[in-house]
Amino acid sequence: MKIGKNKMVSLTYDLHYDDAEGELIEQATSEKPLSFVFGAGLMLPKFESSLEGFEVGNPFEISLQDVDAYGELDENAIVDLPKHLFFIDGEFDEEIVSVGATVPMMSTSGQRLNGLVLEITDDIVKMDFNHPLAGENLFFKGQITEVREATDDELAALVSGGGCGCGSGGCGSGDCGCDDEEGCAEGACSTEGKQGGCGCGC
Repeated sequence: MKIGKNKMVSLTYDLHYDDAEGELIEQATSEKPLSFVFGAGLMLPKFESSLEGFEVGNPFEISLQDVDAYGELDENAIVDLPKHLFFIDGEFDEEIVSVGATVPMMSTSGQRLNGLVLEITDDIVKMDFNHPLAGENLFFKGQITEVREATDDELAALVSGGGCGCGSGGCGSGDCGCDDEEGCAEGACSTEGKQGGCGCGC
């Protein structure tokens, strides 16, 4: 069976910066593969299109420039937010908001965002809403381990918005981070408690 629309695909991969000699970022193993419904818009478009027509056992190598992966680094996605946004019961939430921490946020339009805390002063919290891999060229090398028809339940879950299918929290997925920077650029964000922001593990 070949990979095509509405097929459930499982694969393993090593993900490197730049090329096969670059630093290893993550792996999807046979014990914990990346699984997704092909054509459902869950993966980076060029990553997904590069796999169309492949079969079980086929190896693959996919090089993505930053513009085809998580985009170029956007300086407008680095913003200063009023420190009071992070107050809980009148106190600054130091447990969650610290330099180097990734904090789940939500824009005024309800979009979930993940912000990296860069700096904390008396008045502001500087955050970076770029995807952690923005500005990076990526290289995937792996193998197709399963191709089958997606079940009715798996297809229904897509309609209801259930899960992203990232079995490994894989970076082939496109729905983590701040893809639409409108809310970020305005700095009109609010904290979303202590829950993870993506549901995809990225």
